[in-house]
Order: sequence, then C-alpha cells, then structure tokens
Amino acid sequence: MRELITTVALNAAIDKTYYLDEICKGTVMRAEKVLAAAGGKGINVARVLKQLGHEKVAAAGFAAGHNGRFIVDHVMDTGIDAEFITVPGESRLCLNFIDRTDNSTTEVLEPGPQIDGEHLDLLKERLQELAGRSKLVIFSGSLPQGLDSGLYADLIRLADSAGAGVFLDASGAPLEQGMEAKPSFIKPNEDEVRPWLPDGEAPDLVKAVTALMAKGIPNVVITLGAEGAVAGIAGKIYRVQIPALQAVNTVGCGDAFVAGFAYGHVRRWSAQDCLRHAAAAGCANALSPIAGDLRMADHRQLLGEIRISEWQS
Repeated sequence: MRELITTVALNAAIDKTYYLDEICKGTVMRAEKVLAAAGGKGINVARVLKQLGHEKVAAAGFAAGHNGRFIVDHVMDTGIDAEFITVPGESRLCLNFIDRTDNSTTEVLEPGPQIDGEHLDLLKERLQELAGRSKLVIFSGSLPQGLDSGLYADLIRLADSAGAGVFLDASGAPLEQGMEAKPSFIKPNEDEVRPWLPDGEAPDLVKAVTALMAKGIPNVVITLGAEGAVAGIAGKIYRVQIPALQAVNTVGCGDAFVAGFAYGHVRRWSAQDCLRHAAAAGCANALSPIAGDLRMADHRQLLGEIRISEWQS
C-alpha cells in the first residue's frame, strides 16, 4: 500500500524573514531578527505534512549553487526525502520583511535559475519514479525561468499515469493550463477564479466553484484570507469560517492549508474533516514566525474553533 506523499517545488528557495521595528523607504534599517529556512511552496507543504505526523514525505524539484545545497540540507534535516535535480546557477532567495508597527508583510521574490531541456528531462524521470510509489503528488508554486506555462499539465498527466493522486496549487497560466489535466484538487484565491465567472457579474464564488468542479476537478477550494474559504468537495459546497487571529506571519498559510487537506485526503476522511484539518493548519501557520511551519499545540486548539457548514442555497 502506498504511503508516500511527494511534493514538487520546481522553484525552490531559501525563505528569509526579517523583523524590523519599522520599514522606512530610503533609509538604512537594521533587522531585529532574521530567520532562514528552505522554502518554496512545495517545501512548505512537505514540512507541514511532517509536522502533522505524516511519516513518508519526499520533496522534489531543482536546486542550484550554494543556496541549493542549503535547501537540500535543510529538507533532509527535517526528515523529508530530498529528491532534487542539481542545475547550474543559484536557487532563489525569497525575502519577507515584517514591520513590527503593524505586522504588515512586504515580500521580494527572486526569479531563480534558468532550467534547460536536459535538466527538465532528468526531473521528469525522477518524478516518474516517485509517482510510481506515491499515494499523492502535490505540485505547488511558480515555474522557474525557461519552462513553459503548460508544464504542470504535462507533469500532472505523468503522475496520474503512474497511479498517484494529484494536487495543484498554482496561479495564472500554469493554473489555467494545469487544470486541463484534471488534478483532483486546486486552491485558487478569489481573484484567480474571475475567469470562470460570467462577464459583468458580481463575484459569485459558489458559481465559480461549481464551474470548476464541472471541469472534472472534484476538490476545489477558494481561499478568502481572514474570511476563510468556500469549497466544493465531491459535488457539495461548504463554507469554511476561521477565528480571528493575532497573526505573526501569514506567508505559507496557503501551503499549510494544502498540507492539512492532503493529510486527511490520503486517509479518506470526510470533506468536513479534511477542510477543518486544513483550515486549522493554515491558521496555525499564521501564529508561527516561519513560513510553512506550525506548532501542534496551536493546531489542536484551532481544530475546535473552525466552523464548516454545508452551503444552503
């Protein structure tokens, strides 16, 4: 029986978080505290899956230069199997500046290395092998330079043909084209679903979820930040409500949500239990200073504060 969950971070990064007394444009600022961890959405998902208690987790993608070695070492240190393809150049830094005056977040994201056809072929070979022994493959995040926006669709079909379930958490053209391969789960935000709303209509999230499920995607979650989410699971619509939080860092909350849902999904939990576990993970991430990280004590407490209700039309 397959137990492995593989996450794919094609544009892996070192996530650096800087805590500043105040962000003042055009001045010299000294950070009060700096945190660094392997990141990129796929790695964040893998780390939270381990924290939630899923034992067999692998992370795949590309790693380049000194930053790439840091990423691979950090992934291995957290008990995740590192399945990265080494490429020329330097893996990116993702910088997150937190202003202590209001806890606002300002991000600067580097583009990452250029990927050529030879290294993409090596990644596909690695992914074919991993998908063949995985219960679930999760594709998350942006694409590196040099790769076509339709790549996720190709990789989804590859993983599906190997017998793995597939989740996709992306945006823009990679999401639009990736959906054509019918992953079993997507998690766009409110802005990203506008192409599936009738022209000129006020946003109707239920219509958007219904339209996306009709494309053959059984699990559709539209995240709404502090307002929770609207979800379509196996033909039913759910409203997800979360408690008010004193957020420390909101970067990675969506990745934690994906990890929480995946944790329940591979265990065949009910839709409501999967959504509750996911929402609690996303909220717990907001209470941690590190992106893609949670404390289990926070998660356990938040499970009782999440409200899931079936949509009544």
